[in-house]
Parts: sequence; structure tokens; C-alpha cells
Amino acid sequence: MTSVNTDLYGSLGLTGQTTANTKKKDSLDQADFLKLMTTQLQHQDPTKPMDNSQMVAQMAQLSTVQGITDLNNTVKGFQSAMSSDQILRGAALVGHEVLVPSTKLSLGEEGNASGTVAAPSPGTVTIDITDANGVKVDQLSVTADAAGEVAFDWDGTDADGKRMPAGSYTLTATHTDSSGAQSKLSTYVQAEVESVTVGSDGLYLNLKDLGTAPLDYVLRIS
Repeated sequence: MTSVNTDLYGSLGLTGQTTANTKKKDSLDQADFLKLMTTQLQHQDPTKPMDNSQMVAQMAQLSTVQGITDLNNTVKGFQSAMSSDQILRGAALVGHEVLVPSTKLSLGEEGNASGTVAAPSPGTVTIDITDANGVKVDQLSVTADAAGEVAFDWDGTDADGKRMPAGSYTLTATHTDSSGAQSKLSTYVQAEVESVTVGSDGLYLNLKDLGTAPLDYVLRIS
């Protein structure tokens, strides 16, 4: 006769029901308060019965406990709904391109790579592009007619017109105004969303060749 391995049932979570059912509660609920109050009334001193003010106070405490319980359940419902909404929003972005702040630029096997900078005033924006070894492969120069967003586009070739390998490249942007004063600029790049990850503090987008970025970092979707 073949014996049954009870450890197998334990590994599947099919045992331990008695323990789970007899586990003590860590907090009091409305039923516990009613039971306590009823017990107190049954064992009160007949010569010194509980006055009305004490009864009202205990009833008020009971109502407060129930209100807090209901509020906690409502908040948990909101949190669950918001979490589900974030997952749906993130899933809808898969396969799309988003504009995020980054010092890295992703170049595909073909096509261009683009992004933007925020110019503080009219002038010239110079963007140096370096490879993983820190070697400058190309330099872009874009005119800023006014303060604001200035787009740039890299065709993926080096200074000699040779197509560069697909992968991640580093950007360094510098703004030169009409007086010749220079300032460093933050860069924002277009990146493809490959997947999404749900973290303990929110939703993260997994961007091609650029790693992860919080959903809050997205400035534009295309």
C-alpha cells in the first residue's frame, strides 16, 4: 500500500487550517466592544450602577471604532483602485515612445534618435554625443531662436558619416548665448517603452537601452 506524504499537502498549503482558525486577533472589533460592555453591565455593582454619562461615552467609543474601521476599508478600496488604474495606464504605454529626462540616448539598428533641451534664452545649443567608452562620436549644433524647448535629432552616424552600432550613448548639452556665456542644459530623450514594473512606491517603465524610469517622469507620449 502506498503511503501518502503529508509534507506534500503542507507544501501546497492544504494543512494548517486548525491553526489558522484558532489564531488570536490582534485588534478589537465592534462585536468585541459589545461583548465587553454587556459583561460590564452584568457584573456591575447594584449599589453603584453605571450612570448615563458613562453609557453614552462607551457608546460613542463604539461608534468611533466602527467609523475608523469603515474608513480604513474605504481607503484600502481607493488604494486598490488606484493601483489597478496605474497598471492599466502603464500597460497602455508598452510599444510607444515617451519623452523622459535622461543623459542617455538610445540608438536603434536603423533610424534616428531624438530629444529636446530647454534653452534659457536665444543662442546656440551644442550637444556632444559619446559612446560607452567616453569617446565623442558626433556633435550637434541647434539654434535657439527664443527661450524654451529646442528639439534635436541625431541620424546615428559619426562625424565621418559612418553608422554607429545600436545601443546607448551619452549626451552633454551646452547653451551659448549672444554674449558668449555658456551654461549646461538638462537633456530629454525619446525612448521606447518595452514593459512596465509595479514597485512598492509606484509604476516604473522599462525603457529600451535606458533602464527604468518612474511613470511620473514622462513628459510626453508619442
